Amino acid sequence: MGDSESLNLLSNTDYDLDLFFKFSPDLFCIAGYDGYFKKISPSFQKLLGYTSDELYGTPINSFLYGEDIASTAEIRENIIGGTVLKNFENRYQTKNGEVVWLSWTSFPVPEEKLVYAIARNVTPRKEIEGKKNEWIRYLTQTNDKLKQLTFTTSHDLRAPVNNLLAVFQLIDIQKIEDKETFELVELLQQSTEGLKQKLDNFLTTLKQESSEQLKVETLSLKDIYYQTTITIQSLIENSGAVLLPNFTEVPDIEFNRMYLESIFLNLITNSIKYSKPNVKPLIEIKSFVKNGTVKVSFTDNGLGFDMEQVKMKLFGFDQKFHSHKESQGIGLYLVHAHVTALGGKIDVKSKPRQGTEFIISFPNLD
Repeated sequence: MGDSESLNLLSNTDYDLDLFFKFSPDLFCIAGYDGYFKKISPSFQKLLGYTSDELYGTPINSFLYGEDIASTAEIRENIIGGTVLKNFENRYQTKNGEVVWLSWTSFPVPEEKLVYAIARNVTPRKEIEGKKNEWIRYLTQTNDKLKQLTFTTSHDLRAPVNNLLAVFQLIDIQKIEDKETFELVELLQQSTEGLKQKLDNFLTTLKQESSEQLKVETLSLKDIYYQTTITIQSLIENSGAVLLPNFTEVPDIEFNRMYLESIFLNLITNSIKYSKPNVKPLIEIKSFVKNGTVKVSFTDNGLGFDMEQVKMKLFGFDQKFHSHKESQGIGLYLVHAHVTALGGKIDVKSKPRQGTEFIISFPNLD
């Protein structure tokens, strides 16, 4: 039997494709352009907990979690317009009130005015991510509070110590005739001077620890970019983002690897996350030298910021400036913390709906 005969035989064979709907653990459905379900797999119905009449007789939007209705409606318009959807995540509300996260892959069939879709329940992963972010916030806040308390206590103790030293300078201990009193005052003065020296040394050590405990090495910006983008490859592809790296002028930099990877990761993902609707993200990353300082800029064409409103809190902890269900208010805080931990500086240029440019100035750590 030839290849053409085999293909013809296969094409003429009747398969029961309903078995995919009946037994797949994935969630299958067919939706009409009118916004109603036309066919639902048993696994999908079991997850949501509604009856067939409820699922088929109620608009799909009615089952969505409130905050996701608008974004899902926008995505649905794109699908109807001919866009194939991959890995879109939204939340549904089950009949018993539970909220579940679903990750969708969908494609339209215009001649039938139908959308064929497959979803997976990713609620456990989302719960783990949520708990992880909660712990990051808690540990970061605790660490910052302890660090601030240490600095504040050490710094504030210097004031009364300096006051005591000033008092001793006003006293002419040579005029103290009583030997025992003279020795006691002299001892107090020496102890106070010793305490001041200890506080000064302690503060100096605290300031140095942040940079001394971090491993600094020569890093290839191209390698850091490659390692970062590999971990978010699907996000880049699904968003249609175009990334334009250029590290020709400064190919290598002295910095901490973990911090630099985190900086790249957060700035790239933020540019994708806060892109303008129906506009593919364009992200330019460039290294250069200006006034003897090595700099790396990240420029995008996204939503941007009103700098007059956000400049004082842009890098604050748990600050959010755009409505997005994935926003945790941590990314820019971490970027700023990583840059400044080793003596660097970060500047921002942005206008609403005109994109953003982050310019990182790296310290000379040779």
